[in-house]
Amino acid sequence: MTDNNQPCPCGSSATFAACCEPVIKGDREAETAAELMRARYSAFATGAIEFIVASTHSRTRREVNVQDTTEWSQTSTWHGFQILDTKDLGNDQAQVSFAAQFTQHGKEQNHREKSLFEREDGKWRFVTGDELKNPTVRYDAPRPGRNEPCPCGSGKKYKKCCGSN
Repeated sequence: MTDNNQPCPCGSSATFAACCEPVIKGDREAETAAELMRARYSAFATGAIEFIVASTHSRTRREVNVQDTTEWSQTSTWHGFQILDTKDLGNDQAQVSFAAQFTQHGKEQNHREKSLFEREDGKWRFVTGDELKNPTVRYDAPRPGRNEPCPCGSGKKYKKCCGSN
């Protein structure tokens, strides 16, 4: 665990003690799916794997590999978290899209995910998540012609280089 007077790992301006720690410790329930997602990120950052398991919906809890999750938590340096979007799906379901930055084994990572949350016995629980693909890149200039030089600078024709996909 982190010093509870330190800033919360989730990136809020509050201290850990005033933000995610009470949710992780079970002193209070997350009021929204987004708040639960923030607490789950903070749990990864502080090694509170029991909370990760407990805050997963009973339908998908068996899919949590505690050993792998613990190793990922302990071998990563957690840099930041941002909620990208939230949607109320009705029927006690919500969707939270987020980005989390961390370094693992010297390699910087940016994990983007769209997660499904559902109320179970009145409490928000994580159900499943799908990795978000990188956003679509729009080019200001038109694509080069097939026989023009590739803009990547390889010296090859576009059709034999980046345009071969």
